[in-house]
Amino acid sequence: MSRNKSYWFGVTIYFLVSCHPFINTFASPTQSLCRNDQRDALLELKEELSIHSRNSAPVPTISWNKRVDCCSWKGVKCNAISGEVISLKLGDPSTFNSSWKSSSGLFKLQNLLHLDLSSLGLQGEIPSSIGNLSHLTYLDLSFNQLVGEVPASIGNLNQLGYMDLSDNNLKGNIPTSFANLSKLSELHLRENQFTGGDIVLANLTSLSIIVLSFNYFKSAISADLSGLHNLERFWVYNNSFFGPFPSFLLTIPSLVDIDLSENQFEGPIDFGNTSSSSKLTELDLSHNNFGGRVPSSISKLVNLANLDLSHNNLGGQVPSYISKLRNLLSLDLSHNNFGGRVPSSISKLVNLSSLDLSYNKLEGQVPQCIWRSSKLNSVDLSYNSFSSFGIILEPTKDQLVRDWDLSSNSLQGPIPQWICNFRYFSFLDFSNNHLNGSIPQCLKNSTDFNMLNLRNNSLSGFMPDLCIDGSQLRSLDVSLNNFVGKLPKSLINCEWMEFLNVRGNKIKDTFPFWLGSLQYLKVLVLRSNTFYGPVYKPSAYLGFPSLRIMDISNNNFVGSLPQDYFVNWTEMSLVWRRPMLTLGYKPHLTIPGSSYMGDGSNKHQDSIDLVYKGVDTDFVLIFQAFKAIDFSGNRFSGYIPESIGLLSELRLLNLSGNTFTGNIPPSLANISKLETLDLSRNNLSGEIPRGLGKLSFLSNINFSHNHLEGLVPRSTQFGTQTCSSFMGNPGLYGLEEICRESHHVPVPTTSQQHEESLSETKEPVLNWIAAAIAFGPGVFCGLVIGHIFTSYKHEWFIISR
Repeated sequence: MSRNKSYWFGVTIYFLVSCHPFINTFASPTQSLCRNDQRDALLELKEELSIHSRNSAPVPTISWNKRVDCCSWKGVKCNAISGEVISLKLGDPSTFNSSWKSSSGLFKLQNLLHLDLSSLGLQGEIPSSIGNLSHLTYLDLSFNQLVGEVPASIGNLNQLGYMDLSDNNLKGNIPTSFANLSKLSELHLRENQFTGGDIVLANLTSLSIIVLSFNYFKSAISADLSGLHNLERFWVYNNSFFGPFPSFLLTIPSLVDIDLSENQFEGPIDFGNTSSSSKLTELDLSHNNFGGRVPSSISKLVNLANLDLSHNNLGGQVPSYISKLRNLLSLDLSHNNFGGRVPSSISKLVNLSSLDLSYNKLEGQVPQCIWRSSKLNSVDLSYNSFSSFGIILEPTKDQLVRDWDLSSNSLQGPIPQWICNFRYFSFLDFSNNHLNGSIPQCLKNSTDFNMLNLRNNSLSGFMPDLCIDGSQLRSLDVSLNNFVGKLPKSLINCEWMEFLNVRGNKIKDTFPFWLGSLQYLKVLVLRSNTFYGPVYKPSAYLGFPSLRIMDISNNNFVGSLPQDYFVNWTEMSLVWRRPMLTLGYKPHLTIPGSSYMGDGSNKHQDSIDLVYKGVDTDFVLIFQAFKAIDFSGNRFSGYIPESIGLLSELRLLNLSGNTFTGNIPPSLANISKLETLDLSRNNLSGEIPRGLGKLSFLSNINFSHNHLEGLVPRSTQFGTQTCSSFMGNPGLYGLEEICRESHHVPVPTTSQQHEESLSETKEPVLNWIAAAIAFGPGVFCGLVIGHIFTSYKHEWFIISR
């Protein structure tokens, strides 16, 4: 190596060694980005939350500690240069319940841009100190338990672009200081208790989304919002807004979605100077008091995809000019006063997938456009006066209509054979019409069937084999027809069956023990046919693991029931708990599932007739927790099984009109939820068990026409019955008060019933079933049910009136 080269090599080595600390600084990440004051504020916040945590420490702050740079803590983001905390996201459902202090360490993080405290269980009022966070651009306090009014200081957050205060208990007016939020583009206030303050929104010219739904606003929308040129969505559903339709909304060219449903708007729908260039795709005016006719100017809203005008007082004919809305996917005009025939021009709505014209006064043929549409998959024409199906001139194979509801019309004649062209049914309801003839055999080819309801027609012949391998049929109702023969054993192939009702036909068969293998069957109704023979065979295991309602009344069943007959009816003793569903827009949150029997989507629900409190009653919805047994009107004999007392969740028990003998089982006193008990018209003897007087929910009792004797229990439940409930038992005494002509005992108050329920003690049914008395968790449910059943409206089911 030359002397010159050696010189420069040495200089280079010296430079590298001398500059090593600086090179290391630039080549590696900052060792400690977090500022001490920011770290201390976060640790102070952690301490506040930990005090109120339901667990040992709240998540995600459990991982926060001084050994790790606070800018890497879960839920924390910092400015890469200054080390200041700029984003904080602590959302985690039900981790703690904490009141929000105005001196919270949170408010020391004054450079925050993004703050998400949703779903934390925060309680109390929003501190006015929130106004100190003046750099915030994003604020989410939704799904907490905040109360009181929104502080005026929130107007200091004039950099906010997004604010969500929904799902709390906030009240009062929207503060006038909101007018300062000039950069706000999204405002979510739904599910609170706000009562007014819409006027300030007119100044928020950057708003693109306004959500005020599920509050208590009670005023006209008087503020002219036409200046909100960026507004895209305006949702105020489920409030008490009144007055005329706010036509100025349609002058906002940027609007794509308007929802005014479930308010008290009234008068004609006036679209004003609607522009044909409107971008509006969603318009929901349902559940209001709009009247008159649908204005012709609606035809200018050519981009509409979903139009809902249901539950109003609109009348006249279904307007033909709706056919100009060529992009319409869903049309709902139900629950109005539309009459006449459905215009054929509706067939021009070639993209329509859902049509609901139910609960009107429409007549004539079912509109032909329904049978011709290639995209329509849901049709509801129920509760009209359609008289015929019409004729299909050129049947098209593989039509897409999946959900048909033509119930409660005046349809006559047989079910047309061309219905078989529609191979992909999911739901078919032709109930409450005047149809005759037989069920088309081709319906068995639709393996997608979920519900088939042909109730209350004049159909006859044999029930076809509707269930083949792979059938999805969940609900089958052919009650109140004239079917004969036997129950088709192919029903065993409907492994998903939950609801089967063949009431009121002429079916002659033995008891279908084989149905007991259906794992999901909840409701079985064989009432008022000519079934015969025993309902117990030593060689046949009586399954029905999910059965909740069994009505086999008014048949020719005979024989006695063994004492352990009800031991395996486990579903009747289980407390029902509502399933939880995940919220799509909040994946970490869940909401209660349906309370009523039907499909999981809540779109189609089962209904049933039951003798309830001595009256044949139509329950259009069946509460999931309602459990009933009706064996009345047969020829059962022997003792009533003691194991009936295991069915602790039973609400209705009717064994009347048989030839049962022996004593009333004392184990009935263990059915703490029992509401109606009918043992009349049997050969029962002995005394009425004292324990029945403690059944706090028992409101209807009938022991008439037996051979009972002794003192009638003295309790509120017995004292409120009529004399007819005990007649035909000469040996009974203590009926003077009950049978006094002017007798009236006040119905117990809810609090009294609750006290009785709390003081109620449970006794074992038999020694060999002591382990079965493990149903204590149902007590709380029972208290709630007691309140419901002493109220005007029953929650167990909704009665069709």
